[in-house]
Amino acid sequence: MAKKKSRLCPCGSAQKYNQCCGRYIDAGEIPATPEQLMRSRYTAYTLEDDTYILDTWDSSTRPASLSEENKLPVKWVALKVINSSVPAQNETIATVEFVARFKVNGKAEQKHECSEFIKEAGRWFYLKGKVE
Repeated sequence: MAKKKSRLCPCGSAQKYNQCCGRYIDAGEIPATPEQLMRSRYTAYTLEDDTYILDTWDSSTRPASLSEENKLPVKWVALKVINSSVPAQNETIATVEFVARFKVNGKAEQKHECSEFIKEAGRWFYLKGKVE
């Protein structure tokens, strides 16, 4: 655990894990912005933390589980945030566009997505994504 806390966060922020996404994944802090949530979800994917991924997914679109048979051996390589909307105080929908690079069975791939987030009871949740 100490090694995870001292390394750089996988989300590409150039901060240490425990000062970045670890605050949300391990310490239970609530992400204040959709981009913070998206970065922490990416990091959770790198850590294979299905619980955090599901807990931050809006109940209206969340699957019952992240099915084991649909999981491929993925090695997440890098995240680049292209655009992140900054919602006004009273807005409840926001978007984050990103490119995530990864390898499946050693083959380089990337996912370009525009994710939609919804704010419910003062907390952001992943709603859905449109793959570009």
